[in-house]
Amino acid sequence: MQAKLSPICAHWHEHVNHVHAPAAMRHWLADRGSLTAKLIAHSKQFQVQRVYQQADFSWADEFAAIGLPRIAKVHAREVLLRCDGMPAVYAHTILPLNSNASQWPLFRTLGNKSLGSTLFGDPQVKRGQLQFARLQPNHPAMQRARLLLQREGLAIKVCQPLFARRSLFHRRGGVMLVTELFLPTVAQLTRTLVSNTN
Repeated sequence: MQAKLSPICAHWHEHVNHVHAPAAMRHWLADRGSLTAKLIAHSKQFQVQRVYQQADFSWADEFAAIGLPRIAKVHAREVLLRCDGMPAVYAHTILPLNSNASQWPLFRTLGNKSLGSTLFGDPQVKRGQLQFARLQPNHPAMQRARLLLQREGLAIKVCQPLFARRSLFHRRGGVMLVTELFLPTVAQLTRTLVSNTN
């Protein structure tokens, strides 16, 4: 189980313009395609690093999104998505404890495999509307990302607000919430893409 995290809630918006992201960041935030596929296209080597996957408490701004009345235990998965060895995205996924294998057959055995590839490759999965936020340093996603990067001794600053998005996925009556926090490294990927296409 994680260390105690902040009860801070983010202000999630249904339109990307509400978070006042730079054009290069909107390019990442508003894309409804597979983030995994996009990261692969922007790097020479892509890797999913599973940090943990276990029962844990939902965050204060998560439980209502998946239909829970209060903060409660959920199935949780936390990963870093790496491009050319550097963490580019911190992702946090939850689903209710009563979810079953018929709804999400591969979730418990993903390991270091990409969840996105599984979701976008399954015609039974339906994605809900994207929501966007600019997360403050005391948000749980920011706290977790900062801790993980500090453990690796990486000089990636997570002390300023960062942009994030989230969306619900539905399959056979099941619901899953995926939150993606874009780390500063993503800006370098964007610049690499621009330079390679000029």
